Amino acid sequence: MERSDREPLVRKTSSSYRTFPESTARTLDREYLRSLHNKRLFLAAFAAVLGNFSFGFALVYPSPVIPALEAHPNPALRLDQHTAPWFGSVFTLGAAAGGLSTMLLNDCLGRKLSIMFSALPSALGYALLAGAQGFWMLLLGRVLTGYAGGVTSASIPVYISEISHPGVRGMLGACPQIMAVLGSLVLYALGKYLRLVLDWRWLAVAGEVPVLAMVVLLCFMPNSPRFLLSQGKEDEALGSLCWLRGEDTDYAREYEQIKDSVRKQSRRVSCAELKDPFLYKPILIAGGMRFLQQLSGVTCILMYLQPIFKKTSVILKPEYDAALVGLVRLSSVAIAAVSMDKAGRKILLFVSAGVMLVSNLTMGLYIHFVPASHNGTVANTTLVSSANLPAEPTNYITLIPLLATMFFIMGYAMGWGPITWLLMSEILPLKARGVASGLCVVVSWLTAFTLTQFFLPAVNAFGLEVPFLFFAIISAGNILFTGCCVPETKGRSLEQIEAFFRTGRRSFLR
Repeated sequence: MERSDREPLVRKTSSSYRTFPESTARTLDREYLRSLHNKRLFLAAFAAVLGNFSFGFALVYPSPVIPALEAHPNPALRLDQHTAPWFGSVFTLGAAAGGLSTMLLNDCLGRKLSIMFSALPSALGYALLAGAQGFWMLLLGRVLTGYAGGVTSASIPVYISEISHPGVRGMLGACPQIMAVLGSLVLYALGKYLRLVLDWRWLAVAGEVPVLAMVVLLCFMPNSPRFLLSQGKEDEALGSLCWLRGEDTDYAREYEQIKDSVRKQSRRVSCAELKDPFLYKPILIAGGMRFLQQLSGVTCILMYLQPIFKKTSVILKPEYDAALVGLVRLSSVAIAAVSMDKAGRKILLFVSAGVMLVSNLTMGLYIHFVPASHNGTVANTTLVSSANLPAEPTNYITLIPLLATMFFIMGYAMGWGPITWLLMSEILPLKARGVASGLCVVVSWLTAFTLTQFFLPAVNAFGLEVPFLFFAIISAGNILFTGCCVPETKGRSLEQIEAFFRTGRRSFLR
């Protein structure tokens, strides 16, 4: 009985999407994509990803600030080896809370308003950091900026994927990572400059600027057509799509496809429906990618980049090394943005995980086998306190940890950085996209928080090589996960991707 109830749905779904793989429909799609005007679409995407700029700025805020706070004359603000890890990692706890709340915000307020809502805790958090008079204000400021980052992490990729068309969705899907990297680079640059002429508090003041710009620009941008249709606002949805695609294009055809998909998913997800592979498979894939991405160690490495370089005594000053790694990360994400819609998602994920595996393995073996007299490691010095030691490289072999870290960041930024966020917004079904994207962000940042909390104790107990060897093992697991679980979504519409998970027919993704 259960099978007979299910068969008409499958046949209906298959027939409604039957024209997608056919040559005539593909020709129409190509002609339509060539006719589109993307200037307004790019403007809307830029307004949204300013939230990612702020996120990247806030994420690495501890990197130049921790050394300054460790030497602060006020005992109420001075950090030590116990409080410094909390100042760094509590951001991820706030981000997990932000992702949790976005499970409701995305579907209640909509994608655009959820992004705009994040400006409130972000602005308040930066204000607390700028005016901090005690450690509790520093922690609360980090939690609030982390909360805002969690909201934007769950809302911005969904917003961009829903307003984009298949021709540029890969490129625009990489923009959140590009802006996050750019925010980190600006933080490093300002940290170097402001530390010489102004107090560290001005870094927090500078963080308010992109938040304000984001809110102002988003006031003039449309909401997602798919979200508006899910709320029954058909006229607004048509107007939104018209604004994004251009009045003289055949946007009505795309609108009907979106409307047909939304109509099939008008009801909210019930607990019984979670047993349907159409729902649980994409959610497990997206959640698994977010879990493995964080286990690869990127948050720990970025958060403690300068102390790691001090510990291994690379040949340049740590702040210059951090900026150099940031530039490599930015260029790598840009390469991914350009090639994602041409090479495909899976090949970049394979290359990314392979580069991360070799880089982490190289770093771990270098620290383990190279004597302390060559790599500059001080046996009785913790990772955080080593940030205040003078760097005295004794051999050009100390370039190895710098190069290994640069290649790790390059590999991450080419695939497992931007593509995991893009795939999350692509493969999640519309009826569960708001809730499931928030759930994925919760998984991501709870993993990051746990890892950053255990990172420093593991380094102090077992040495710096142990975490890097662990990250290498995870990178090998990423390769297996990509090959076994991740579908190729290059050039496919969101409706085609949903049809693949609903029917299990790979023809929809060819």
